[in-house]
Amino acid sequence: MSELKIKKPPAGWAILAVIGPSLIWAAEYIGSGEVILATRTGAIFGSSLLWAIVTGIFLKFWIALSGARYTVCTGEGMIDLFDRMPGPRHWAVWIIMIAQFIGATFAIGALATASTVFVSSLVPIGNLAAGLIVVTFAVSVAWTGTFDVLKIVMSLLVAIIVIGVLIVASRVLPTFGELLTGLSFRVPSVPQWAIDTGGASSNPWEEILPLIGWGAGGFASQVWYTYWVLGAGYGAAAGRGCGQPADLGALKSMSRDSAERIKGWCKVLYADTTLGLVIGIVVTGAFYLAGSGVLNPRQLAPQGNEVAFVLSNIFSTEWGSTGGLIFMVAASAALISTVTGQLAGWPRLLADTLRICFPGFAKRFAWKTQFRMLLIFFFCTNMVIVFALGMKPVRLIKFSALLDGILLTSLQAICVAVGLFIVMPRMLSKDAAQVLRPSRVFAVGLMIAFVVFSYFCIFQMPASLLALLPGR
Repeated sequence: MSELKIKKPPAGWAILAVIGPSLIWAAEYIGSGEVILATRTGAIFGSSLLWAIVTGIFLKFWIALSGARYTVCTGEGMIDLFDRMPGPRHWAVWIIMIAQFIGATFAIGALATASTVFVSSLVPIGNLAAGLIVVTFAVSVAWTGTFDVLKIVMSLLVAIIVIGVLIVASRVLPTFGELLTGLSFRVPSVPQWAIDTGGASSNPWEEILPLIGWGAGGFASQVWYTYWVLGAGYGAAAGRGCGQPADLGALKSMSRDSAERIKGWCKVLYADTTLGLVIGIVVTGAFYLAGSGVLNPRQLAPQGNEVAFVLSNIFSTEWGSTGGLIFMVAASAALISTVTGQLAGWPRLLADTLRICFPGFAKRFAWKTQFRMLLIFFFCTNMVIVFALGMKPVRLIKFSALLDGILLTSLQAICVAVGLFIVMPRMLSKDAAQVLRPSRVFAVGLMIAFVVFSYFCIFQMPASLLALLPGR
């Protein structure tokens, strides 16, 4: 039986030195949800939907925080948590595997399409050539794992667009009264100009739900956050990695001293996840307010092939044509970076589900082989989506945001609650379970997330999803 050796957690200001998973999380999700969806929604509705951004990100914060707390205490990721749900064997993982194969296919393809539109707007090489370059580049980086230099360049460009949007948003900030109205949970009607020229539907939920779904990432992003926590080695996650279920023997014999140390690492996690919450609300809100302040008065809603040029108005109105060019370059970098990040994250998630549902698959193929097989699969599906479905980035992104950000989020919330409050205590020694007992605040946050996202999924999503299907 192995013994858990938990490092002493940092305290006070020293916590800042080990914060990191939330920054990876933010770097992954700052892409289409912010650059396109938040800006477009602000352009259509003005400042009246700020509540959607705050509500969606805040509720997903509780899912990410609770799932990561489970990881810190047990040393296993969220997919293994799902596999420990009471009931038929692997039932939750089977649902996730099927839904995420579909969701990942469309989500990565949608991001590749959006990246293609931006790149072809910058370089006159045509959409198909630009699509081939974008997809090949992103798959190659994920395949080889050569992220270091690219990460620095991409991070600088993403920082440029974020800083620029923050400046623009600060200059077009609504009045205090308008901001309060935007937080009042009112569902506004869609303006006629957006229906006539912006490709919007008369149903406001068709614009609101995708924004909520991909604000600060969707279902997969909350799973990936547990992977980044594993990589950071917080608490019981130290020395472990993706694709490893918990060491039940070590957890069952955990000493009170080890549990106290893990509790200290939970405080580090709280600081890290809170940083992710703040980044998500501030950045998504800034893109939304930039769209509200710059594009809404001009009655411009980005869609189709012209999405890049319309969005570039956010910078060009402030800094001229040079600013517009900088926006397009930085936005291209943000989108391609997100595609690359998703190609690094989704194969991990799906490999975890395959390991559990098909044990023989994991035994036959090494993890790197599984990862690359999934990359080849996504390369093929991306090219089909880019070539066959045409350049409809907004529609594809909205469709993908519903599949990844709304469809399974209520299931995720309730499973994480069961894992944290019922499954985890049974995995730990009596002393450890007592020390690591989660606060009821986690239960409240998760249950509210479950109820709200269940409402979205059952009552609002079906009509929105059907309206986005081809031919509608």
